[in-house]
Amino acid sequence: MKRIFEKLGFRKMDEMERHILFKAQRNAYLFLIAALVTWSFYESIQVYIHHSRLNLLPCLLLTAAVLIQSFSQIILTRSAVKDDEDSYETGPLIKLVLLACVIAAAAATAVAAVVLMGVRT
Repeated sequence: MKRIFEKLGFRKMDEMERHILFKAQRNAYLFLIAALVTWSFYESIQVYIHHSRLNLLPCLLLTAAVLIQSFSQIILTRSAVKDDEDSYETGPLIKLVLLACVIAAAAATAVAAVVLMGVRT
């Protein structure tokens, strides 16, 4: 089975390939964040100038991308140092509590925006 995967091009990456993959993923993430921030500002300007409805999609995608990245980083860091007693990462879950508060605030903001968009003055 191992030879079949090797013939198809599947093999274990070496350190240089992993580093290149990490850099590429980081660049893609930064581009995603920049594009979503730009799209969010564009939508906000359109609402301000033309008094149209706000498109929440870029804001929600931006929030989701940042939260997924943050939670993944915390979980992977905690699992990497879970047996190390000297590491501060295995201590209190301050970061998780802070992220939970950010999620609650983002959800409350999204609900308030939807409610306010539905009300005409």
